[in-house]
Amino acid sequence: MASVTGPEIERLIQLLARVPGLGPRSARRAALQLIKKREQLLGPLAEAMRVANERILTCTTCGNVDTSDPCTLCRDERRDPTTLVVVEDVADLWALERANATTGQYHVLGGVLSPLDGVGPKDLSLDRLIARVAEGEIREVILALNATVDGQTTAHYVTELLAPHGVKVSRLAHGVPVGGELDYLDEGTLAAAMRQRTAM
Repeated sequence: MASVTGPEIERLIQLLARVPGLGPRSARRAALQLIKKREQLLGPLAEAMRVANERILTCTTCGNVDTSDPCTLCRDERRDPTTLVVVEDVADLWALERANATTGQYHVLGGVLSPLDGVGPKDLSLDRLIARVAEGEIREVILALNATVDGQTTAHYVTELLAPHGVKVSRLAHGVPVGGELDYLDEGTLAAAMRQRTAM
């Protein structure tokens, strides 16, 4: 199909199409909206992206992304230094923060163990995790990893690594979601909910 725009606009569309959640059609609509509202959207977006590209860092303490190192969360003195929440990715950290689910500190592993994808222990931020726990202030490590095979494999591996340090290791509960109806849940979710039932 012949292009209806110049190469610069086509490049913009191609780059937008690489963003998760945007396909080629959505990218075209987004590009057109940005072009139509150049002063309100395109200019400010381009400037924000330039600044982000120059200033975004990975926190050497927890692995979060921010414009400072240590990050905003690690510098927050109101956070509980005795609780460490281990997550797979920054997106998981942000999800927990949006939910106000914890006041603990975080540790981003940068992935999960996945032999099929060639991801082993050396590819994750496990050494830094052990070093943080070995400092002695942390009393509980909460493994907030996805309930996938790779996530659970990683949780078991981390639990074994932390065993010599004498810290409490817990994981997120699995089971019936808030507002969920039993008839619509899969058998694995129902079985996990039954095993992890709590007293009323």
